[in-house]
Amino acid sequence: MALPAIDRLARAGFALRLGGRAWASDLLAGHGHAVAALPRGLRASAAATRCSGARHGVLFTNSLGSALAARLGGVAAVGHRGEGRSCLLAVAVRRVAVHEVEAFWHLAGEAVKRWAGGDGDPPPPSRLALVLSAAHRDAATTALAAAGIAAPYRVLCPSATGTIAGIAKCWPGFAMLCRGLVERGERVVACPGPGEEAAVTAALPGATILSGLGLGAYAAVLAGARGVIANDSGPLHLAAAVGAAVIGVFGPSDPARTRPWSPAGRCVVGADGWPQVDAVRGVVDEMG
Repeated sequence: MALPAIDRLARAGFALRLGGRAWASDLLAGHGHAVAALPRGLRASAAATRCSGARHGVLFTNSLGSALAARLGGVAAVGHRGEGRSCLLAVAVRRVAVHEVEAFWHLAGEAVKRWAGGDGDPPPPSRLALVLSAAHRDAATTALAAAGIAAPYRVLCPSATGTIAGIAKCWPGFAMLCRGLVERGERVVACPGPGEEAAVTAALPGATILSGLGLGAYAAVLAGARGVIANDSGPLHLAAAVGAAVIGVFGPSDPARTRPWSPAGRCVVGADGWPQVDAVRGVVDEMG
């Protein structure tokens, strides 16, 4: 969801050095930016930040630790206030109640105003536009062929981390939805992350499980799908980022903040909690 903000910084003339989790390097390989895996631990992260040579930064994270690592690493950073971070940031921005894409976009705009002489705050683009590399597409094609999967196929994404108000973000209707799709002759694919294989297999009876894919290859599988159905999770936004026809199933979380940012995205929300399987299936059929 930070892709438009990153592109905004690049277009403003900043030479970008991206730092984050180890998977970011593979996922963003098609964009051509330098991506470093930040080590765990405050001292190590601060040292890596200092070695990057960057002197200005934008923090898309909200933790106190990331703000402190930037400060100790010699980076004057723009970031959201809260968690005691304000005194560590060069520009502490109040987060407004908008979509995450808009919040990240606004942070990038503050950086542009402060260090690149920009003015104004136009709205973000309507698409995330993740760039897939040839290696990503080749890996996806190879994995699908090895599993005997040809288009058209649907991807279901039943996993989600975290809870909201004590309620897990995993829709309990995936098994019934998957069974119905398989019974009517559809090919259903799932791409579990490390350690998720057993849970995903149990949640999706009859689905073809593609394990061990990197995130870039996973994104390419999503891009080639007839449709994607996902919880409010990373895969939902990954599908939106490659322009897939994606349905987000929302229960405890707020779609106003994390709906799929894409003209091809839809949300299904229950009247009181999770939506019924028939409601999700109806949107699947509407989208084709």
